[in-house]
Amino acid sequence: MKEKIIEKANDMFLNLGFKSVTMDDLASEMGISKKTIYAHFQNKTKLVEATTDHLFCTISDGIDAILEENKEPIEELYAIKAFVMYHLKDEKTSPQYQLQKYYPKIHNTLKVKQFEAMQECVIENLERGIKKGVFRENIDVEIISRLYFMGMSGIKDQEMFPRQVFPVSKLMTDYLEYHIRGIATEKGLEILNKLIKEQ
Repeated sequence: MKEKIIEKANDMFLNLGFKSVTMDDLASEMGISKKTIYAHFQNKTKLVEATTDHLFCTISDGIDAILEENKEPIEELYAIKAFVMYHLKDEKTSPQYQLQKYYPKIHNTLKVKQFEAMQECVIENLERGIKKGVFRENIDVEIISRLYFMGMSGIKDQEMFPRQVFPVSKLMTDYLEYHIRGIATEKGLEILNKLIKEQ
């Protein structure tokens, strides 16, 4: 039952926002009593913590599976973007923003975990791209990987990029292209342009 509650809560939080969904909403949506939810989660904060952990693990496992496919580095970045977008339901309600505003402690813990996971994967992608001649040899991998993370976090800033003006999927696509164009060789740009045409 605990898993089912986490999955349903995750779905509702992503579609409606962390603040908007109450324990009553979740209970009625699942056709169970609130008491059942409280038997597994002491309060809503604990539930939010469990669902963000669950989503983080789902996304991390999915990214690991994509990395194991050993795709060409630029294609790999696009595959990861598509996978993340699918799991974040296009972030209509910008759950990240609500999480930061109403559950800052959980948000900060999550950000550290995301940084550690993403840093490793981005550095590996950059190094492979350099070896394959699609990324320039003279880039500083440590700096670029951090810039990439900061940019990905930055485009989630609601004040800078209001959702009604900047849909998340467009922002992510444009940012990814911006990132790759900044570090690609001629060979890399050919691959990028081909991928953009196919999208």
